[in-house]
Amino acid sequence: MRILMTGTTYAPALNGQAVFMANLSEGLAAKGHSVAVLAPSEDGPAHENVINGVRIAHPPTLRLTHWHPSAVFPFASGPVVNELFDRFCPQVVHIHDHYPLSWSVVQAARRRHIPVIGTNHFMPENLAPYLPLWESGQPLYRAVLWRWMLHLYNTLDFVTVQSRTAGEILTRQRLHRPLHLLSCGVDLSEFYVDCAVDQQAVRRRFGLHPTAHLLLYVGRVDDEKRLDVLIRALARSRNTESHLAIGGRGAGLTALRSLASQLRLDERVHFLGYVPDEEKRGLLNSADIFVMPSDAELLSIATLEAMACGRPVLAARAQALPELVTDGENGRLFRANDVDDAAAVLAELLSRPQAWPGMGAASRQRAEAHGWPGVLAGYTRLYEEVIQRSSVSTGLAHKYLSIEKKAERSRGFSVNRTS
Repeated sequence: MRILMTGTTYAPALNGQAVFMANLSEGLAAKGHSVAVLAPSEDGPAHENVINGVRIAHPPTLRLTHWHPSAVFPFASGPVVNELFDRFCPQVVHIHDHYPLSWSVVQAARRRHIPVIGTNHFMPENLAPYLPLWESGQPLYRAVLWRWMLHLYNTLDFVTVQSRTAGEILTRQRLHRPLHLLSCGVDLSEFYVDCAVDQQAVRRRFGLHPTAHLLLYVGRVDDEKRLDVLIRALARSRNTESHLAIGGRGAGLTALRSLASQLRLDERVHFLGYVPDEEKRGLLNSADIFVMPSDAELLSIATLEAMACGRPVLAARAQALPELVTDGENGRLFRANDVDDAAAVLAELLSRPQAWPGMGAASRQRAEAHGWPGVLAGYTRLYEEVIQRSSVSTGLAHKYLSIEKKAERSRGFSVNRTS
């Protein structure tokens, strides 16, 4: 198959959408499919390259660093979009957001009668930290943002969601297209319980205490991840042997460093910076508990990776996280954005290290249901289905038009119409 994907973010960006798009694209390419990606350039000018078998075309962009350090806006993308369509001739298009580049791609696909599916990674809460007067303007913001998204996604052939929660949200917002549940997946051959890892050596390499109870977060460090809740909860913990390590980059780093300093946690909160993929499994296997305090997760690839490595998880009871974590079974849940509850649940979890191995084993078992072979097979079947349906409907339309034209010619006149 020839599959064209597009979205406003792509690897090496570290957000969930970018990671999923890259994993899916490269996984399909490894299976022998032809995959092209349209994603904005991170450095301005238009260019094209090939990474792990995927052809990536980058329209030119403007950087919007005043809004977010990694934000870019594509402009003059029409020629790049049309040229790639004409050269690549995709059989199916897969969009991952509703922003301007995806609109251009959907329009180009419709002109060529190519089916389009979409995966939604969006929630208004993801943008809340970057919108002025969010608290007072929430109802208006939500209405406008959802209407913008649905205006495009209600024109698609199919929409995929990564969790039951994600599907329920879209149904409540009046998405009228067929929904398919397909996980964002985790590479179980890359993330697993690795008994060969020297935990103390890994910790020393990252500048961490070799024997402390280690809470770990690895992912995008932005305000909507609510890492401040965990730092404040840690400050209230009587277990002074517990440390928190935060791996990743993002706009929230400066504020979190300042908060940790204000709370006199400089010796217990560690900022690791970017964690390379080749070191992530070792780091996850060296932690005692993985933490995910975000209240805006439609699944959470970072949490799945930690679960695949057999880690117990401390997470917010919000959005899709309870689909990954059952309280008391493979981790603990606390009320989202509630520092008091987070501190109480953290204290209880830290007091029961004997329960961690069983929780970790339960995490691994749950993660196995999200393995990449099943995700790739699911998307392959969906692509084949929409291509087949499109071929049938296009063929019937052409057949009907041919019959209509013959009838009109027999009546002594002709028309020029498009199907």
